[in-house]
Amino acid sequence: MNATTAGPTAPDQGRIVLLTTSHRVAPGLLSWPAWQALRTADRVLCADGAHPQLPYLREAGIRVDEAAPTAEELVDACTGGRTAVVVATGEGDPALTDGLARLAGSGRVPMPDLELLPASYDLPGARLLDLVQVMDRIRLECPWSSQRTHKGLAKYAIEEAYELVEAIEDGDRDELREELGDVLLQVVFHARIAEEDPDAPFSVDDVAGTIVDKLVHRHPHVFGEETADTPEEVREHWLRTKAAEKQRTSVTEGVPLGQPGLALAAKLHSRVRTAGLDVPLPAGEGIGYELLALAARAESEGTDPEAALRAAARTYRDAIRAVEG
Repeated sequence: MNATTAGPTAPDQGRIVLLTTSHRVAPGLLSWPAWQALRTADRVLCADGAHPQLPYLREAGIRVDEAAPTAEELVDACTGGRTAVVVATGEGDPALTDGLARLAGSGRVPMPDLELLPASYDLPGARLLDLVQVMDRIRLECPWSSQRTHKGLAKYAIEEAYELVEAIEDGDRDELREELGDVLLQVVFHARIAEEDPDAPFSVDDVAGTIVDKLVHRHPHVFGEETADTPEEVREHWLRTKAAEKQRTSVTEGVPLGQPGLALAAKLHSRVRTAGLDVPLPAGEGIGYELLALAARAESEGTDPEAALRAAARTYRDAIRAVEG
């Protein structure tokens, strides 16, 4: 992207290149136009002596001056048709760019050509690297976070999951984004704790790698040679590959008994129905058996009984507030 300034220019006023890089990619991985600009520049400057790119630039034979010139000094450095490349710091160089804009806007200073050149940039998901780094520092330096265990954090995973569900049901996009972040934090936090296990450590990369392998294996219609044209066919692929992976002796295996009662009843009925088993609902007296039958009926009709009950409860809550008001 080129950005040529307004105001008087002259053929010998040279060129200023503002080189931006991302700290979320490996240092030294720069675009070819960036390397060309660096190799042909008359002068390369960087205000941050600890910039992660500097060792790699110098290894490649690029001389970099650790300096923070003013806008006026940088313009003067380009006199005579010279090119100056400024390797921007991680926070950018607002004082420099503001100064250049001010000079260009004055209309009194012959300005060099100005070019903003992205040397490296973030790929989708790059901010997850920031989260991993922040979590690592918090785990090391925070008195509370450094003492947490998997068991001690378990309740927060449940709480955050419920808050996420509530945000979805409310349709609040800002709240949804925040709650997704809170759920993601739980994953990264647990993975960071797992790194310290003396017997069976694993990292967030291992967690990501496991789910990637699972998704690829369970989507042969996407990553393999099988086909699936309907959601029902996709579900068949998923259940078939999952059954081959788990090699379970009972359809009840893998159903967490600690989940809410309606969800547990619906999940068990779903497993029975999907497997084609003929298992009558147990006969019994009391509200528990009545709720079991209602949950099974809801699941058969494609209704989530937990969501249905929450929706009814929210309506009840609103009615209570109306009376109170």
